[in-house]
Amino acid sequence: MGVDDALPKPLISAGADEAVAAEPVHTASPLAREYRILHQIVAGTNAGISVMDTDLRYLYINPRMARMNGLPAEAHLGRTLSAVLPGVHRPDAVLHKVLADGKPRELVGTGHTRVDSPYERREWRVTYHRLEDERGRIIGIAGIGLEITEPRQYLHGLERAHERMALLDTAATSIGTTLDVESTCKEVADFVVPGLADAASVDLFDEDRPGHRLHSEPGVMRLRRMAFTAPPNLVKSLARLTDLEGFVEYDASSPLRTRLESGRPWVHNLRTDPTLPGDDSGRYAQRMAQYVAAGVHSALVVPLATESRQLGMLSMVRCSPAPAFTREDTAVAQELAARAARALERSLQFAREHTMALELQRALLSEPHLPNPNVETATRYLPATDGTLVGGDWFDILALPGNRNLLVIGDVMGHGVEAAVAMSNYRSMVRAMAAAELPLDEVLFHADRMVAESGFERVATCLLALGDPGTDTVTYANAGHLPPLRLSPDGDTELVPVPAGPPLGTGLGGYTTVTRPGLPGGTLIFYTDGLVERRDEDIDTSLDRLTRLHLRPQDTLDQILDAVLAQLTDGPARDDIALIAARPCRSRQG
Repeated sequence: MGVDDALPKPLISAGADEAVAAEPVHTASPLAREYRILHQIVAGTNAGISVMDTDLRYLYINPRMARMNGLPAEAHLGRTLSAVLPGVHRPDAVLHKVLADGKPRELVGTGHTRVDSPYERREWRVTYHRLEDERGRIIGIAGIGLEITEPRQYLHGLERAHERMALLDTAATSIGTTLDVESTCKEVADFVVPGLADAASVDLFDEDRPGHRLHSEPGVMRLRRMAFTAPPNLVKSLARLTDLEGFVEYDASSPLRTRLESGRPWVHNLRTDPTLPGDDSGRYAQRMAQYVAAGVHSALVVPLATESRQLGMLSMVRCSPAPAFTREDTAVAQELAARAARALERSLQFAREHTMALELQRALLSEPHLPNPNVETATRYLPATDGTLVGGDWFDILALPGNRNLLVIGDVMGHGVEAAVAMSNYRSMVRAMAAAELPLDEVLFHADRMVAESGFERVATCLLALGDPGTDTVTYANAGHLPPLRLSPDGDTELVPVPAGPPLGTGLGGYTTVTRPGLPGGTLIFYTDGLVERRDEDIDTSLDRLTRLHLRPQDTLDQILDAVLAQLTDGPARDDIALIAARPCRSRQG
């Protein structure tokens, strides 16, 4: 009796064989075709399939199960697992539970079969399911299993493969957590030690660091060492061999330079070859001997490159008792380097944009128009230092006819070069319309309309304050900006109530002017939201903090602004801060 004869027909398809035998293939009944397809699936799968009755005696096994057990199908039928394979752990208790409650269970079985095997012990993973007929009667159990026996060496390799995959998965959340170049390089070096190497360094081409270019000799490739990570004992040894914090240079004869320029990794085992491949002149022989003396026996250098350019390289070494770098290690290092290069590309791009935006903004804010001599002013601009791109904060001071002075402060939505350029456009528009001596509400109205109609998507807040010494008044117009702060001659501080219209660029209009009396001996302070806003804090609470400042009205304006910053900033600025302080000249007051 073969495997087909052992198939439990009542469990699969009653009468199917008779239908197949009675009819030719082209006229076979749907039931017969269903049986044939099902039989092909069961017989051809790589999984071992068995069916047992309620007494746990074999009713059917597929060819794969027969090969796994080393017995023909007919040798199983009517016999229990323990009778067929006495050397295999018996799962009878678990199988009875499957029969009792119908819940599938997965078991790992161990032992021996009648198949010759080089393995000391074999393992199977089998899932058992209860079988019921169309009336719901329990008729047996079906088991579906795979052999998971592997040689110990392969299991170790499999474990290492899982470790490498876990390492790569972790890299996604550990490298590139900031947009700072040096921080990203440090993250890369720290990540590979000790998971992949005993020591590691990250070197970048110096021209990629704005403002940090070093000049090297013609034909020499220079990289700056951005990060180095190693345990203290190895740091001491390697510090005598290489500059851990400065820069490294490679001339045209350097074997490492050839590999770096080609974009290929370089791996070398100093135990089997203490020389440097490609060093035909022996120029680097002494250096290699020094590395060996320091305990280094294996090195791996991987280029840091994106699709468009080379950024630098990641260098790693291993010391005893760690094994030498393998091809698998090289593959993992290349994947890590690719991910690190993408993170570094973002950081370098940010650094360039940040520098450009900062230089543009500082250039635009460095020389505001001078006021008339009857007013003194002081200004401050502090860019964000938490990794955020430079924003669009701006201020201006304009002298108008009649000894009047217009103070302007604004904040463009967003950050980066685009925000800085937008800030320049807003400032120019306000200057042009103020020079035409339009009322302040019309200045804001026309600026709002011009930006909205141009399709420019950078809205901005803006506060205008026009001081008129002839009437001793200050006239305000506000486009969504925070109210100014007034410091009295007695040292009291209060917010000046100024109605706020929509930000510029919305096209909504609706701006008004309000005129307040001047304050002889007093000081007006204008600011952007970076000074007061805090995350998860209501803006009214933030503004209330201004009214509790302790300022000395007799101080110079620079001293007053320094005091404001000292009392309201307790660390690196999370957003740009712009400030203006203004008051009538003391000579005029006296």
